[in-house]
Amino acid sequence: MHFEHLQYLLALLVIPGLIVLYNYLIRWKRKTSLRIGDPLLVKQLVRSFSKRNFLVKFIIVLLAVGLLIAGMANLRAKGAAENITRQGVDVMIVLDVSKSMLARDIKPSRLDKAKQLLYRLVDKLQNDRLGLILFAGRAYMQMPLTPDHGAAKMYISEAGPDAVPTQGTVFSEALNMANNSFNRNEHKYKAVVLISDGEDHDPEGLKTARQLAENGVMVNTVGIGSPEGSIIVDPATNEPKKDENGNMVISKLNEPELKGIADATNGIYIRLDNLEDANITLSQRLDGIEKRALTESEFINYRNYFPWFIAGALILLVVELFIPERKSIKPEKI
Repeated sequence: MHFEHLQYLLALLVIPGLIVLYNYLIRWKRKTSLRIGDPLLVKQLVRSFSKRNFLVKFIIVLLAVGLLIAGMANLRAKGAAENITRQGVDVMIVLDVSKSMLARDIKPSRLDKAKQLLYRLVDKLQNDRLGLILFAGRAYMQMPLTPDHGAAKMYISEAGPDAVPTQGTVFSEALNMANNSFNRNEHKYKAVVLISDGEDHDPEGLKTARQLAENGVMVNTVGIGSPEGSIIVDPATNEPKKDENGNMVISKLNEPELKGIADATNGIYIRLDNLEDANITLSQRLDGIEKRALTESEFINYRNYFPWFIAGALILLVVELFIPERKSIKPEKI
């Protein structure tokens, strides 16, 4: 079981705030009653007010708020699995998350623009299995090949320089990892989409690309950035990055490196200027790869439990309405 919309659970932070407000209200009532006049007279005037009922009503409201938030997050469980057969290929997305991808010569930034392209591309590759590798100075497998495109979008959205502590841009390790993720017994049905600004600090990149070509892997490259380049703003300090001599570092798009990798594997190189054009060109190229039958066991039905949470919250709110703040006072005998 899992929550479909985990981000909604952040709204639970409102509950501690309500508790603080409740305590403030109680203290305010106490101070106000002391300022009104004689404590015995005030106590006599408010003797019908039930502190216990007021607290019970507040607790019920807190529980109802918690249930409503949990309902919006939608707790659900996977249903019965079915084998689904489709015609597709295996596509490994290799995304550069080095700090140079934070440059803003492409708005809003190189990395954000790359993510926008990948969101659209994932929607186009509905019948394919996708994987995700993030790299900078080192490469990290974020998601192995899977038909779960929702998970792919989630991992893409979270990609950033913090995911790879070692900075730099090294193509060879990332391409080797992508190569090892494919079935070595097959020499087709495999492709890599490499997105980077091309600032490779490893001369082994082109050599590794040729090895992938021998294994039947097509590498399509997407260049993002401008040849003129841009400064890199460090998100931690909000200051431009400088070299050891104190000069501002200018990051430029290195197209020859990316073109060479694509040419070596019979892939294509695209410079990312227009999202829609790049998406169409890239998806058409991937669609031209010979496909095979992919059989996966998928959970196509989910049991959603949000109605129970919503119903529970509504019941609690109705119960709260019928709990009086006043307690019954027996009339004094004369």
